[in-house]
Amino acid sequence: MPKQSDPEVVPRDNQLPPQSEAVENRRTGPDIIAQYLKTLPAAPGVYRMLNADGDVIYVGKARSLKARVSNYARLGGHTNRIARMIISTASMEFVTVRTEAEALLLEANLIKRFRPRFNVLMRDDKSFPYILMARDHDAPRILKHRGARNRKGDYFGPFASAGAVNRTITMLQRVFLLRTCSDSEYESRTRPCMLWQIKRCSGPCTGEISLEDYDKLVDEAVRFLRGESQSVREKYQQLMAEAADKLEFERAANYRNRLWALAHVTADQSINATGIEEADVFAAHQEGGQTCIQVIFFRTGQNWGNRAYFPKADRSLEADEILSSFIAQFYDDKPVPRLILTSHDLPERELLAEALTTKADRKVEVSNPKRGPKTDLIAHAAANAREALQRRMAETASQTALMKGVAERFGLGSPPRRIEVYDNSHISGTDAVGAMIVAGPEGYAKNQYRKFNIKSDTMTPGDDYAMMREVLTRRFKRLAAETVTQVSASETQSLTRQDPRNIDAVSGIAEPNSEDTEDLTIVPDRPDLVLIDGGAGQLAVAREVLAEIGIDGIPLIGVAKGPDRDAGREHFHIPGEPRPRMLEPRDPVLYFIQRLRDEAHRFAIGTHRAKRAKSLTANPLDEIAGIGPTRRRALLRHFGSAKAVSRAGIEDLKAVSGISAEMAQKIYDFFNEKRN
Repeated sequence: MPKQSDPEVVPRDNQLPPQSEAVENRRTGPDIIAQYLKTLPAAPGVYRMLNADGDVIYVGKARSLKARVSNYARLGGHTNRIARMIISTASMEFVTVRTEAEALLLEANLIKRFRPRFNVLMRDDKSFPYILMARDHDAPRILKHRGARNRKGDYFGPFASAGAVNRTITMLQRVFLLRTCSDSEYESRTRPCMLWQIKRCSGPCTGEISLEDYDKLVDEAVRFLRGESQSVREKYQQLMAEAADKLEFERAANYRNRLWALAHVTADQSINATGIEEADVFAAHQEGGQTCIQVIFFRTGQNWGNRAYFPKADRSLEADEILSSFIAQFYDDKPVPRLILTSHDLPERELLAEALTTKADRKVEVSNPKRGPKTDLIAHAAANAREALQRRMAETASQTALMKGVAERFGLGSPPRRIEVYDNSHISGTDAVGAMIVAGPEGYAKNQYRKFNIKSDTMTPGDDYAMMREVLTRRFKRLAAETVTQVSASETQSLTRQDPRNIDAVSGIAEPNSEDTEDLTIVPDRPDLVLIDGGAGQLAVAREVLAEIGIDGIPLIGVAKGPDRDAGREHFHIPGEPRPRMLEPRDPVLYFIQRLRDEAHRFAIGTHRAKRAKSLTANPLDEIAGIGPTRRRALLRHFGSAKAVSRAGIEDLKAVSGISAEMAQKIYDFFNEKRN
């Protein structure tokens, strides 16, 4: 199968004929789309539809660009979703490719990049964790890995979650006694650590096992992770029998314990995977206008976990359409297995298989089994999808009730859709950080949490008011700048709506931004309520900051612990009220606000600890350009400490392995310039 070719951009003469810029900015709809048909090729490609502000609102692929775009040059016969999309279109962009399969891959890439409002969107695009057997050291290390796979070693995955990886690594430690410590810890050990004592590591760092024997353990672990668990088990059974025959009962007991741990690993990970070595199972369930897609991963004949996704999609789309678009985006930046099983017969199943085969450079099968053992896997995934969606809907209903309760208790005009909570953390003013957490209709919006490193040098250490002022100023200045941009965009849209041709065209059809199309689960950028962890003083600071920036209409509440800092007796400070309020001790809204405050506190403390840990382990050698882990390790071995390196002369530095005359001069200049 040929590799994916670089797309060919359609020439400039395929764009709209020259027009007045002012007129162009006000024209949208079928008339604009029709003008592209004159020069569009009947070739495979990808098209982008843009609104009057230049934002991409839809990305699509076509076997024939000319034929597909001609369908949009009229309003009749479309669903409301497509009609709204056509009305909003002010311009289009095109890219041609060699095949429709390549167009499908490019479409998925562009959807993830631009996140158009009329496409099906993946909401959780976090990378999957892998197990890495790192081989850039004499004693290979097993560890969890995310991100680019550019480190030397063997990668196994993907796993559905970090927890699944951690459990598997723990089991592998018990079976194969592999090290998990960092290279710096390995180099600094003078006696075995606790993991060796509890039989989780074979102790290569202090010579408890030779590197040759340790490599054998590594090879056995790699074979197991590649699916050769039976051969590893047979080898341990043979070694156990040989040790018992020689009356070496302690060694035999060690092999027996490994066999027990090995059986535990395989029993924990093999769930209905008969005959399946490498596959991903996708099942979709729709209910209440929402869709859940459950993904189960099988690698080397083992179940490596599952994950539920809740893609954003128009309510009118069927489950098979959403699932097809989701799978194409899912593998945009992930390795493709040899087999993909789906709960629905996808509308373009063969095309999707061809596209994924092109991407993986080997045959990929996309199947919707109707009978046999694979249907049990589909049923299992579908049941998980249904249960996950029902849990989410129940949680959302509970969250909605709590939001309504907050609005009632504090006299808000409507239930808040975005609550921001602020807290600070420091120790005597050192490593000070501010934290913002966000809660929305579906609970915590963790992808919108923000941390603020306190930057002011003139601030008195430990001044909570000054820290809160800096955090709020930075947050709301950015919000004010974004608001100005949005107002400018809305003015342009109002001009578009005033064009008589568009008013005629949209007769009887909802406008693109009408409330019936609004996704109420999306957390907006502007908060509807701000909670400050503190009393009247912190609240006064927040009011001053918003007044200085010129932002009004955002309710502010200070949440202060009551007498003796007892939870449940919180005082709520509200602007304009002379005395703080208290809620009933058993009020669910009180518990809800306590959870929000505690989450902000947890996030602030975690951020502070991470910053403090980084400052404690910071090494001045890391600041020198050209000093990587190998040279740093050589310098520390030679001199004993970074402080000793800073006092060394150029000749002493040149004596270190791997340090050239030029690098020695650079190190010397770095420390001596700092002294001066």
